[in-house]
Amino acid sequence: MIISSATDYREAARRKLPPFLFHYLDGGSGTESTLRANVGDLQEVALRQRVLKGSEKLDLSTEWFGVKQDLPIALAPIGLAGMYARRGEVQAARVAADRNIPFIQSTVSVCPLQEVAAQSARPIWCQLYVLKDRGFMRDYLRRARELGIKTLVFTVDMPVPGARYRDAHSGMSGRNGPLRRVFQAMTHPRWAFDVGVFGRPHDLGNISAYRGNPTGLADYIGWLAANFDPGIDWSDLQWIRDEWNGPMIIKGILDADDARDAKAFGADGIVVSNHGGRQLDGAQSTAKALPAIADAVKGDLTIFADSGIRTGLDVVRLLALGADGVLIGRAFIYALAVGGAAGVRNLLAILEKDMRTSMVLTGVKSVRDIDRKILA
Repeated sequence: MIISSATDYREAARRKLPPFLFHYLDGGSGTESTLRANVGDLQEVALRQRVLKGSEKLDLSTEWFGVKQDLPIALAPIGLAGMYARRGEVQAARVAADRNIPFIQSTVSVCPLQEVAAQSARPIWCQLYVLKDRGFMRDYLRRARELGIKTLVFTVDMPVPGARYRDAHSGMSGRNGPLRRVFQAMTHPRWAFDVGVFGRPHDLGNISAYRGNPTGLADYIGWLAANFDPGIDWSDLQWIRDEWNGPMIIKGILDADDARDAKAFGADGIVVSNHGGRQLDGAQSTAKALPAIADAVKGDLTIFADSGIRTGLDVVRLLALGADGVLIGRAFIYALAVGGAAGVRNLLAILEKDMRTSMVLTGVKSVRDIDRKILA
């Protein structure tokens, strides 16, 4: 199969992965209307084509929290990334370090923080959920600090799990889930050998490190459901702000008032996100929500955006709508599943090429020049 885009990687991943893993990654909540809107609304953002602007030399670099990034892209925190390729978080983090962009490790990663941090030539970022088990949260923050991790991405849009109907049909959850997953692994031998046999241990590394015993996939859904905390509010997070001395980014903002609250709380950045359409079905797409949020806090907070990004042109669109950077989620996991580190490296090259083409055709020479002036 010829690979020339994230869409090609998605199709290749669909063929290679057991259905329970592909649909867990690919699906959204409810009827998936927000999942579709993330992609559709972003692709409808029209740009002004300009000519004869002398855009031969382009600068795609940017700076976040005093650190230069070679691209305005970070690899988003994706749960169970290590189930999509052998020690998947380690492979992705190495590529991110080579490309001088951040890799953000999920709380519910397969590889623990210490494994990924030790094998990355660049400091990783870490992500944390709001959880009832404050002991786990404190332990996780302590281990992150001891590993020299400076940047925390705090996810706040998952006080309860979204209604993800695909998981019950795919075998990720529901009746006879473990048996169905074993059968699917047997019928997908490329994945079974790469990850199933040689990618062990298959547990939630960060949670196992805290609990002192393996926390496997069978425990995953139940542990999450039992530990998410719908009663938390901004005041409950103050202890985290007090304990964390580095940059703190609040992920899951879709409303300008919430962005203002994040600023008042003392956040350094936000991620405009609807969790990839995996939480509130019917919520606004990122592309629709971003402009009002940028109007409210641009310049006061570093603004990231995710959800629906499939091309380098999409990256440019979100920057034009007000983002200072983007988080790539599903797209890089599709590539990781298909080709491991080489797949992620190739995807980033594709996105960079797309960005360069889009910048030339919109007449901008630098990421810093991308703003609403290039919108049609």
